[in-house]
Amino acid sequence: MRKDSQGRIHLKIVFYGPSLSGKTTGLRWLYDQVEGLTKGGFTSIADPTGRTLYFDFTPFSASGRVILDAYTVAGQTRHKSQRKVILRGVDGIILMLDSTPEMQKYNQESVDELKEFLGDRFGTEVPIVITLNKRDVPNALSRPEMLSGLELDGFPVYETIATKGIGVKRAFQSIAREILLKQLYGK
Repeated sequence: MRKDSQGRIHLKIVFYGPSLSGKTTGLRWLYDQVEGLTKGGFTSIADPTGRTLYFDFTPFSASGRVILDAYTVAGQTRHKSQRKVILRGVDGIILMLDSTPEMQKYNQESVDELKEFLGDRFGTEVPIVITLNKRDVPNALSRPEMLSGLELDGFPVYETIATKGIGVKRAFQSIAREILLKQLYGK
């Protein structure tokens, strides 16, 4: 949390997860489809194929006094050091996991990396909301199969389809709520 020169409170939300898990798609859907929010521009640093190279960013506000600065990270393995930089000052994380069976290994790697980067702050100082994305793929792993072994017990879990926006707004509202409770009440 930080305050800007106008006294507005900025809360940083990061969409985190493996490459092609739907982080940019989810954030873009929020930006394009959710009404009733003041939105800044949408910044995307991507390669010619549309893959995120560094991050995506957009600010959201419902009140004008609190700004939700939303970022995504590049999920490709080679961008590990960039992900660590994007996590600086994070107030909450939407962990976007991919429901396809062949991505479970990469889901695990993302969870392990996030735990490495946050250390004792994982899920305590930094609230986390889990999204099980791509629930519409024909061979999607079941919820128990996806969560088995990831050691993510006790976190809010939302099933999402980022391309259609299903569950994305609810997950975003949930992390905003978790951050506000943590920042305002220490809960």
